[in-house]
Amino acid sequence: MTPPTITLNSGTTIPQLGLGVWQATNDETERAVRYAIDEAGYRHIDTAAAYGNEEGVGRALAASPVPREDIFVTTKLWNSDQGYEPALKAFDTSLKKLGTEYVDLYLIHWPLQDRERILRTWDALEKIAESGRAKAVGVCNFEPHHLQVLVDRGGLLPAVDQVELHPHLPQQGIRRFASEHGIAVESWSPLGGTSNSGWGPNSKPNTLLVDPIVTRIADRHSKSAAQVLIRWHLQNGLIVIPKSVHEQRISQNIDVFDFELDELDLSELDTLDDGTRVGAHPDEMNIGAPA
Repeated sequence: MTPPTITLNSGTTIPQLGLGVWQATNDETERAVRYAIDEAGYRHIDTAAAYGNEEGVGRALAASPVPREDIFVTTKLWNSDQGYEPALKAFDTSLKKLGTEYVDLYLIHWPLQDRERILRTWDALEKIAESGRAKAVGVCNFEPHHLQVLVDRGGLLPAVDQVELHPHLPQQGIRRFASEHGIAVESWSPLGGTSNSGWGPNSKPNTLLVDPIVTRIADRHSKSAAQVLIRWHLQNGLIVIPKSVHEQRISQNIDVFDFELDELDLSELDTLDDGTRVGAHPDEMNIGAPA
């Protein structure tokens, strides 16, 4: 089944389920994206300049028989390129690496602890959106107070806020603020991260995939723990981009439209909220800030 779509405030529609490619090499990315698009039925790919694999995505897009206009492509501006002119230049570089004339969504990757630079960067993204070379623009890891800066600015609002989000960290405050302002929320590390310690100062190994609540629900539905977690995102109205370079998992992650979580399932998953993070809190790490 084709994943459902969400209409963004730009009027652009985004498939609610996509493939993330963080921590994958260009060659791994090319193979994974080709399989996802050509064999598994994905139509949404999420990359970033900081991932170093935009070229791999671009090669996969060029080789696929699926028309470019049928594939939703997201990339992101890295923090060292924030500012007006640097952002415009970085966007051109990303388009060149992707081998495409436009992207469907362009995101600021991190909210630097510099209000004025955020505003200058957003001015650049607004110009990019006006040019049509990005069908929609948005942000990542913005807390409500970061979003408020853009609300107070006036003009174009982000179409998406992509944040760490999973049952351990459901981000209710961000979701409320975003809903009030017509901003869609997209989940990164939607399965709770990896089995190592993550990269934030207070992060812990992912336990969601082996959590007894999640595995019990998975057994009830004859599904995997990952499939249960992806359904949780979908049924909460979130955009979800699980990452994998393994064909079996790529196929499994999109095979989630033949069952639904019931009220008991959802209420049990709600008890997992303990604030555990995979990455850093945006207010505690000024990652890659330009000089």
